[in-house]
Amino acid sequence: MSRLVLMGGLLLTAALAQAAIDGVVTNGTTGKPQPGSTVTLFQTTNQGPQFMDSVKSGPDGKFVIDKDVQPGRGGGPLLIQAVWGGVQYNKIITPGQPTTGVEVPVFESSKQQGGAQIQQHFMVLEPDVNGTITVDEIYVYLNDGKTTWNDPAKGTLQFALPAAAQGKVEVDVLAPGGMSIRRAPDPAGKPNEFKLDFPIKPGESRVEMHWTMPFTTPGVFEDKILAKGGPTRIVAPQGITFKGDGIVDAGTEPQTKATIYNVANADIKVNIEGVAVQQQAASGGDDAAQQGNGGPAISENLPKLFGLTIADGSLWPSVLSVKWVLLSVLGMLAIGFVLLYRKGSPAELSAASSNSSSSTSSSSSTGTDTKASSRHARGRG
Repeated sequence: MSRLVLMGGLLLTAALAQAAIDGVVTNGTTGKPQPGSTVTLFQTTNQGPQFMDSVKSGPDGKFVIDKDVQPGRGGGPLLIQAVWGGVQYNKIITPGQPTTGVEVPVFESSKQQGGAQIQQHFMVLEPDVNGTITVDEIYVYLNDGKTTWNDPAKGTLQFALPAAAQGKVEVDVLAPGGMSIRRAPDPAGKPNEFKLDFPIKPGESRVEMHWTMPFTTPGVFEDKILAKGGPTRIVAPQGITFKGDGIVDAGTEPQTKATIYNVANADIKVNIEGVAVQQQAASGGDDAAQQGNGGPAISENLPKLFGLTIADGSLWPSVLSVKWVLLSVLGMLAIGFVLLYRKGSPAELSAASSNSSSSTSSSSSTGTDTKASSRHARGRG
């Protein structure tokens, strides 16, 4: 009998030695361990997250994934996804971090908005010389509560598009600790109005939108804001001016020379004149002629990264960097995901990103990677 006990103990010890990942799922709403959560492990690679295994957390919230994997070995960091209440929560394990005793927080979900609020809303309007206007929007949510706002029926963001946009819009959502995901909006019941089914978890979340429509400058741009919370600000790149009721000039950002306007009304009606300076140069305008005659060269020195803040003291650099960064980082990976990956495998990728900013990536490839993750995680957001 003693030999059997000894052998059993040895087998148990060997099994524990091979358990690469273990930890506990904690409910951030109740402050208690969360049993019954689906926990899935992914190994990140330059082809996207690769599914490794999926288990359920036990009565004490603990989980063990018996896979011989380590962050940075054979790929980038490890990604753990825990699903609770139909919502997906992420935990990234980077090279050098322990793979035992990992705590993965989840939250209870509610259809009530609770502590989730829109902190800021920006719109960058840029007409071009070809009869088109490009609109980039970003909504910044801050949820300082302990529940996830999750309302699939009504959505957590309602927005309108001008009829000329024909309902064509690209929407990317970014949750705390997650990856940027392309999310298709749904009709909201009225013409040209839409809703977005996107859980707003505790922490900061972002919704980024990009759309175009026919427009000739000078002309009148009209839109309406359905989502409550704000403020709303619109940005005019250098060379473009806005005028209209409830449109108040709030100043010029020194670096890019773009102008920020505060918007007082939910119904936006803006008289727009001009095109951006870089477009004038490209089309052979006066500035281009100046360059050709030895005049001052046009250089905007646009910031490569942005960090949105609530404080007005640092608002202008944040606002002005949004437009040009959005054009390159739609579909970005958040919370240093790509940076951490590159630290794990520096030969595979060359650019860098930071915890409060993002790296340039293809939104289509990100969407593919996210779909691969979602097939196993069975959660939203």
